[in-house]
Amino acid sequence: MTRRTSLAMWNLARWLVVLCCLLLAACQGSEQRQVVVYTSVDQVYAEPILKEFEKQTGIRVLAVYDVEATKTVGLAQRLVAERANPQADVFWNGEFLQTLFLKEQGVLTPTTFAAAGELPSGYVDPQGYWAAFGGRSRVILVNTERIAPGDEPASVFDLLSDRYPAQTVGMANPLFGTTSTEAAAIYAIHGAEEARALYRQIAARGVRILDGNSVVRDQVASGQLAWGLTDTDDACGAIKRGAPVKMIFPDQAADQQGVLIIPNTVARIAGGPNPETAQQLVDYLLSAAVEARLVEINWIQVPTRPLPATVKPACPVGSEVRGMNVGFDAIYQSRETARTDLQEMFMR
Repeated sequence: MTRRTSLAMWNLARWLVVLCCLLLAACQGSEQRQVVVYTSVDQVYAEPILKEFEKQTGIRVLAVYDVEATKTVGLAQRLVAERANPQADVFWNGEFLQTLFLKEQGVLTPTTFAAAGELPSGYVDPQGYWAAFGGRSRVILVNTERIAPGDEPASVFDLLSDRYPAQTVGMANPLFGTTSTEAAAIYAIHGAEEARALYRQIAARGVRILDGNSVVRDQVASGQLAWGLTDTDDACGAIKRGAPVKMIFPDQAADQQGVLIIPNTVARIAGGPNPETAQQLVDYLLSAAVEARLVEINWIQVPTRPLPATVKPACPVGSEVRGMNVGFDAIYQSRETARTDLQEMFMR
């Protein structure tokens, strides 16, 4: 082998080593620049937001969505099961009870939220385990062909009003979903004795108890019911389709309890594999820009911050809605008492 050949081979070997080092560094960098999020937010709404985060940051997002059969509870149980070996970095939840459950189970880790100063009082955990932002609200949905203007109900307690025959009003089973959360909130505000009396009267009166908020919506929209309790997202669906309906935020007078607002919550997972990118995603999700975008695509109907003039809500926005004067922790603590009572009254 000539000296020139040896030198050429040495140079080639050197450049191959450099190339391998660069490729290894790139691969390592790619592994580091990712974040794993578990989310109960419907994929049709969450995916565009996460894709935009990828575009803005170059961080790859690996998303695990819930399944319809288990919803948020299934994701929460998965996170508990993975507690000793966490696979997720961030939990983005479309409600708050399961987030508080995960805090109680030691699944979450405290963090600092860049948007904390912009959020309403009570929307940031005092210990830093979670933060909340805009979401849905409970509403009264009225069929305008069955109830004349001025005769509309204005309170959850109108379920007991003699003005509305029991068979013409409805609600979803209070053992499940947001109707269950609303019951826990009523227990937290009024105490177990008064709340228990309310639900016993609802059951005894014969108010229609249906299989979900969407069923309430559909029966009001078709005129089978004169009015019912549902969520803003379901009500907005009926409005968008042109049904003869009107959405009313209940209990807004000064002497009334206010309406249950169900915000999104965001938290970091303790021991998650990508803490730095997790922090970036948390701050992104809590930003005003993301909240405005979620209003535009109709995941959020009750934002926590004023919307830019350029934002075109997909549904009437409840920016000035008066929420219940009760903390999320108090609602969480009331849930088991409420559930025990309601099982006796509404279990089929």
